[in-house]
Amino acid sequence: MIRQSEPVVKIPGKPVVEQVIAYIDGFNLYFGMRDAGYHRYFWLDLQKLAAGLLREGQDLRCTKYFTSRISGPSDKQRRQSTYLDALGTLDKNTFKMAFGKYQDNPTFCNRCNSSFIVSSEKMTDVNIAVAMMEDAFSNEFDTAILVSADSDLCGPVRAIRRLFPAKRVVVAFPPQRRSAELEKDATATFVIGKGKLAASQFPPVVSGKNGFQLLRPSKWA
Repeated sequence: MIRQSEPVVKIPGKPVVEQVIAYIDGFNLYFGMRDAGYHRYFWLDLQKLAAGLLREGQDLRCTKYFTSRISGPSDKQRRQSTYLDALGTLDKNTFKMAFGKYQDNPTFCNRCNSSFIVSSEKMTDVNIAVAMMEDAFSNEFDTAILVSADSDLCGPVRAIRRLFPAKRVVVAFPPQRRSAELEKDATATFVIGKGKLAASQFPPVVSGKNGFQLLRPSKWA
């Protein structure tokens, strides 16, 4: 049964708490940080980042991270694997990961008469859209924070605001990323600043499963 969205009710003498879910587009955030030269902040505790985006009177119910495992090169694969293992140490009740596909596409260049591989990430926008819509229909949040500048996500943003007028969808743009379409469709938008990223880092060493030590990649130091 669908639970219809209800406005947050203000009761005199009792603080209002908005329930928030954050949806993080992993590659959009990564490439924005890379383009901004923020390599030293890649060792990012996404749960801490999401909590740092809240306003007073909001409670972070869950952070949902959407990404894909890359297919190469091997040094980047190792760094990503280490990072995903670090994220795996977060509380699974309040931090969840969803994986799409990383696809290698053979491409032919007519100018140089040669073939090469172009890699692309698939399914993240669909996975985010489905998760946001499911959570909206289940009344899991009052406010959704979408960390992305992918205009393909305008559809679910518009649908949630149309079907559930009491709900808010706030878009947090990664550094060096912006979407005029999302700015138009969202309840509000802002850009994640360097200070938020710097304040949301894992410690240099994270204790993984069975006490295994996960070290921040030296290239990210």
